[in-house]
Amino acid sequence: MLAIAAAATPGSASSVHHPARATPARATSAQATARSNVTTGVALQNALNQLVAMPYGPPGVIVTVQHGARSAVYQAGTATVAHRRPLSTSDHARLAGFAETYSGAVALSLVSSGKLRLSSTIGQVLPALPRAWYRVTLGDVLQHRSGLPDYTKSKALRERLARYPLATIPPGLLLRYVWGKPLQFRPGARYKYDNSDSVVAALMAEAVTGRSYSSLLGTLVYQRAGLGQTSLPSRFRLPRPYLHGYQLEPGQPAKDVSEARTASAAWASGGIVSTPAEMNTFVRDFLAPLFFSRQTQAAQLSFVPGSSSPPGPGTNSAGLAVFKYATSCGTVYGHTGNALGYTQFGAATLGGGNSVTVTATEDLSTSVHPEVLAVLRQAEQLAVCAAMAPR
Repeated sequence: MLAIAAAATPGSASSVHHPARATPARATSAQATARSNVTTGVALQNALNQLVAMPYGPPGVIVTVQHGARSAVYQAGTATVAHRRPLSTSDHARLAGFAETYSGAVALSLVSSGKLRLSSTIGQVLPALPRAWYRVTLGDVLQHRSGLPDYTKSKALRERLARYPLATIPPGLLLRYVWGKPLQFRPGARYKYDNSDSVVAALMAEAVTGRSYSSLLGTLVYQRAGLGQTSLPSRFRLPRPYLHGYQLEPGQPAKDVSEARTASAAWASGGIVSTPAEMNTFVRDFLAPLFFSRQTQAAQLSFVPGSSSPPGPGTNSAGLAVFKYATSCGTVYGHTGNALGYTQFGAATLGGGNSVTVTATEDLSTSVHPEVLAVLRQAEQLAVCAAMAPR
């Protein structure tokens, strides 16, 4: 369980170790480390306070930091504007693009078991899809090098969501919105973040197993990691309790959009709902790796230049269903995400020993309140520093 560090004592951890009597030199070193950790914690809490105080800042933000067995939680703002209360690691939220690590975990698990190959093509596994897409491989979609048209950019889909925002869309219909579109570029030629990629990865998993993506998540991810509060809803309701997500516009009060749209429109590209506590558990297991073999992980950790969406802290590069974030405090691996009402970041070190998650209750991007995203990225960087700091 994660311990909540009160705002008055940022950086406190969930457990206290009692070392053997130290020599003066060792005591001095330990004291310096402790002072450095407190300084990092204070800086992180200050960054979160600054974030929620900005004119278009999120109403709430919560950060989990874990170094080995010791953990802490930082927060600022409120879980809901209507009935102000602190944010909790047991509050549910939409994971947005971070959910693509879950579809990646499913696909890479099937690669490890031999049911799929990274070289498996759409033509081989999903022959009912357009012939123009046949050469795209599983490896291409996991690394966003497919060239597939992005179904979320479809005008017809946007119009449907505007007219029937709560209506469920069957997963098999999502790619129909770009059915007649050609590839944007030759598969494997370059990187471009694309929401159709994770939909194809999940459809491939369904095709080779004869099981639904939701069922595969249950057996290959949730059960293995002990995730009891993580789900893939097909409708618009969120499990209780939840962090309310907001849309902020000039001259308007914060608009609660937590349940304003069906989750089915995102499906494998962003439909999963979880809590900060279980996000932290998952990302540590994802990097352990728990869900697939080390041989498969070695293939996963082949990177090309490319940022997650929105960009995460430090320098970003793209692997297979994972991004590398090289920061001044060290390198972590994970994913970001943004969707109506939420912005997410979760990452861990290789082996899953140190980890961080950040959940903000507003959709932020390089085009929507970019000045707020810049401060959020600074907070993410400080959270990575806190997770990497010796205890």
